[in-house]
Amino acid sequence: MIPAMHAGRQADSDRRRRRVVAAIKNAAKNGTPISVSGIARQAGVDRTFLYRHRDLLVLVQAAELEPTGHDPAAGPPVSRASLQADLAHAQARNTRLAARIQQLELRLSQVLGEQAWRESGLGAPADIDELQRTITGLEQKNVELTASSEDIRAELAAAREGKRS
Repeated sequence: MIPAMHAGRQADSDRRRRRVVAAIKNAAKNGTPISVSGIARQAGVDRTFLYRHRDLLVLVQAAELEPTGHDPAAGPPVSRASLQADLAHAQARNTRLAARIQQLELRLSQVLGEQAWRESGLGAPADIDELQRTITGLEQKNVELTASSEDIRAELAAAREGKRS
């Protein structure tokens, strides 16, 4: 390559790099949202220029993570650490809510299953206690009738014996 062409390309690249750095500083100072596309647009370069120059890309990404310009009326500035803490709290809450949803889905499934079982006629009747009392009463009556029947048979047998003698 011709040395003059090489020097011209290098000078053009240096000018672009300075524009990118200035765009990052301006965006941070003005509180404008920082992104690769936004910085490339503001600096008048193509996004691929930033991706080819990793050091500039790292500067843009670092500036994206830093808090933007602070407006005193808006309250205290937001730091990266506070955003990470908020994210951790949100993730923990999300985990708790997911577990609660799972519990509620299981309970709903059980209730709907019991309801479908009862409505199908295959399930146990709703008033099992009353049926148990009825069964117990009938079993007791059966025992009493069996005992009474045995007494009557014994008396009958005794009466038959008395007539024979």
